[in-house]
Amino acid sequence: MTVISPLGAATCALATALLVSAPTWAREGAADQLATVSDEVIVVTADTAFNQSLVTDAMKAQQTPLTSPLALIDNLPGISIQEGDTFGFDDWSTTITIRGFQTSLADQQIGITIDGLPNGGSNYGGGSKANRYIDSANIGGIEVSQGTADIASRSNEALGGTVNFLTDDPLDDRRLRASVSLGEFEAQRYYVRYDTGALADDLVRAWVSLSHQKATDWINGAAENERDHIAAKFIADADPVTLTGYISYDDTHEDNYQRLFSEAEYQENPEWDRLIDEWVGNPYVDQVYRRGWSTLRENFFTYLKADAGLGDVDLTGGAYYHRNFGRGDWVPPYIVDTFDDGDGAPHSELAGGSYFGTPLLGQIFFVDANGVALTPDPDCVSSITFPYGGGGAQYDAACYPAGVIPVQSYRHTHYKRDRYGVTADAAWNRDFGDFGAGLRGGIWYEDGTRSEHRDWHKITDARVGYEFDETPYWTQYDREYPASTFRYYAEASGEFAGLSLSVGVKQFLVDVSRKDLFGLTSDAEIDSDSDLLLSLGAVYDTPVDGLSLFAGYAENFKALGDEILERPDSDLSNLEPETSENIEAGLRYGGPFFSGSVTYFTNDFENRIIFLDNNTDAGPDYLIGTNGTYFNAGGIDSEGIEVSLEAPVSSTISAFVSYSYVDATYIGTGDAAVDGALGITPGNRVVGVADHLFSGSLDWLDGPYNAGLSVKYTGDRYVTFANDWAADSYVITDVYLGVRGEGISEVLTGISADLVVNNLFDEDYLGGISGNGAWIGAPRTVVFTLSMDF
Repeated sequence: MTVISPLGAATCALATALLVSAPTWAREGAADQLATVSDEVIVVTADTAFNQSLVTDAMKAQQTPLTSPLALIDNLPGISIQEGDTFGFDDWSTTITIRGFQTSLADQQIGITIDGLPNGGSNYGGGSKANRYIDSANIGGIEVSQGTADIASRSNEALGGTVNFLTDDPLDDRRLRASVSLGEFEAQRYYVRYDTGALADDLVRAWVSLSHQKATDWINGAAENERDHIAAKFIADADPVTLTGYISYDDTHEDNYQRLFSEAEYQENPEWDRLIDEWVGNPYVDQVYRRGWSTLRENFFTYLKADAGLGDVDLTGGAYYHRNFGRGDWVPPYIVDTFDDGDGAPHSELAGGSYFGTPLLGQIFFVDANGVALTPDPDCVSSITFPYGGGGAQYDAACYPAGVIPVQSYRHTHYKRDRYGVTADAAWNRDFGDFGAGLRGGIWYEDGTRSEHRDWHKITDARVGYEFDETPYWTQYDREYPASTFRYYAEASGEFAGLSLSVGVKQFLVDVSRKDLFGLTSDAEIDSDSDLLLSLGAVYDTPVDGLSLFAGYAENFKALGDEILERPDSDLSNLEPETSENIEAGLRYGGPFFSGSVTYFTNDFENRIIFLDNNTDAGPDYLIGTNGTYFNAGGIDSEGIEVSLEAPVSSTISAFVSYSYVDATYIGTGDAAVDGALGITPGNRVVGVADHLFSGSLDWLDGPYNAGLSVKYTGDRYVTFANDWAADSYVITDVYLGVRGEGISEVLTGISADLVVNNLFDEDYLGGISGNGAWIGAPRTVVFTLSMDF
């Protein structure tokens, strides 16, 4: 049974009450505030020297309000968004691919920013993607730099571009909006937003919003997914300074999906990820109980920006603060023995003992009525065959004397991050007759600490359920990772006779350290300062009206992150930061009949860092902690071409198509033994990267009515480094229908209704790929949304 949070209950009640009273409110003069399909234009741009794309309003209409904001950019050329959950619940299974670079469970190579400010990392262990900061209904724009990050972009992960999610600006007119969405898999969403309109002699505008949504998983309906989000934004114009402030709080509970680790598993049943929905009382089987695979996160984020113009100089400054905390859950099929109670004595781990940083002595699987660990019959052959191919005699109650009691743990890994930062930018531009010149530069400083500790709780009675003792019997480790980043950039540009040129440099100075709060391992510190990173760009506006040529080159860098320090016994002495060189060139055209672009790109990604994943086809290694070795495993070469085209077919119908080809291959380390240990063969295709991507859509808008259909083709992708398992290509079709109330009756003015069907033909496919495994893609999903403005 799911218990709705107080915020969720309040949002549900308010949104429902407003919708019930909607016709009365509408008659009171909301006609001029009608929500139309073109209510919010999501423009995706890039630095002038690089390719530009456009996410149309129709692309937003193809996604439901329940959907993660990441899904909105999926139809852009070169981009693939994969989410194990149909609504974007479950950060664990979310992957992003852009031109061969990836953000996934294993890799973080794409920068993400919110209103130009850094997200603090995208990794699972303390990172936060865009969906933690912004509600899908509050998006005002998305800026995508597909090939290279803009020189001013603030991210430590941008090896292959950035995605900047922009929050919606407050409206000039007062408005109250409420919406309710209902869909398959017990999906519900309630949303309310109030815009104040212009206040204080038109100097201040603001909005505040509340949303609550929940759903179960699409596989066996066991998950209890729930999210509460509250946010507010204001803009104050006090000439010559404009102040902008934003604040958001997000509280999410997600039950995860599991990867498949062989093609045979997928062929056997392509609609089951091998997690179960019922607790069976057998710890080896119950380790894959879905509600025991959970992600709990709370994110608080706020910023204040100031913009001012002083003659030819534009100044921008800002300060931000972000706090992330939560945990990740698993249910290992044993109790960890961490204290020597003596031979034949009851185990204190089962009787309320609580130990901190003590060594691992072994595992306890079954006990007698007195809490004394038992040993299985050495000649017994276990009959357990699920999961992970089955377990040995120690996991099988049939291999012990009658009446044995199973014991099991609930393992929590606790994450916390506090970070704050400041930014400052200045830009000068002036025309000298036919020649234009510009200079810009800026700094970014961030300081913060990530904390992580892991504790193990005894499941109260493993025979009946997964409820656990609140006091842990063992806290395995407790560490802090202080980190600081300083980055500066400078760029000069000039324009003459239709030719624009720019040249710039940037540099990162990054310090990361580890503090062991138990004093069990040595403290450590790594510095990963970059070289001066060069950026060059050129744009030529041809004599053909609307046609321009562009070319760009950029050197990018990813600092060594604190996750490198999580295994204290690892050898880091020869580890280098990851780097990339990105080149692209092409043409773009915008005219009265169509607009589009063609882009060629090539990327050279060096010093790729590899650490073997601890979750394999043999099951998770729940005790992983201190050992292992990181490698700079050569790198990746990629090149390709992207094409996009948008055109009106008639006065009411528009069409959009995009196509991408990517050839991404591994370079290798240069050491055949290391390549063999890592399973990398130089020349093999990069896992998770499709060679061909195609999307196309037709959209119809006629007065208060709108409808559309889109198709996304994703080519073959390899799941394993060895390229011995390929996820087949697949096609996903989405459709949507919408109507605005005044098209039916004046009484319904201000009301809108929308129906969205994702994966219309219920295609079976493999979605996100990471760590030699793949998540199953989401099935057909139908969502209906009713909205009201007044």
